[in-house]
Amino acid sequence: MSCFENISMPSCVWFESGEKRNIMASILAGLLFFAGWWFIIDAASVYPGDLPNAAHVCGVMATLSMIMVNSVSNAQVRGETYTGGCMGPRGARLWLFLGFVVGFASLIAACWILFANYVNASSSKHAWPGVGLFMQNAFIFAGSLVFKFGRTEDLWS
Repeated sequence: MSCFENISMPSCVWFESGEKRNIMASILAGLLFFAGWWFIIDAASVYPGDLPNAAHVCGVMATLSMIMVNSVSNAQVRGETYTGGCMGPRGARLWLFLGFVVGFASLIAACWILFANYVNASSSKHAWPGVGLFMQNAFIFAGSLVFKFGRTEDLWS
């Protein structure tokens, strides 16, 4: 008889449900968001002073975009649950559109910084800060899309 036979581990309550799509989408979106910020932290710490301070605005705007896009549910966009307020479903659609515009703008700005300051510039010895900035914004945007469209809202009704 082993002493470990009487020990029982508590089950993981949040992972026992039959529907695992929301759980997996949330985990993947969180990992993408974490990896995006990890890239820029790595680039800023390995090459201090090589990345302009204003370049960090792209990552902050991508994070703001993620919050904006995911603060509106699909039911609100379709007009099924949200009929009040001054603009109703039209306001929810406008908010979602502005969130995507901010996300695309931060991704385009990061791409512009990458090519203008690191790829085309012959004086720069290394391009990793620009690549890290672009990857940060790409991963945050991908995480935002996975979190928005990877989950189902049927369980919330």
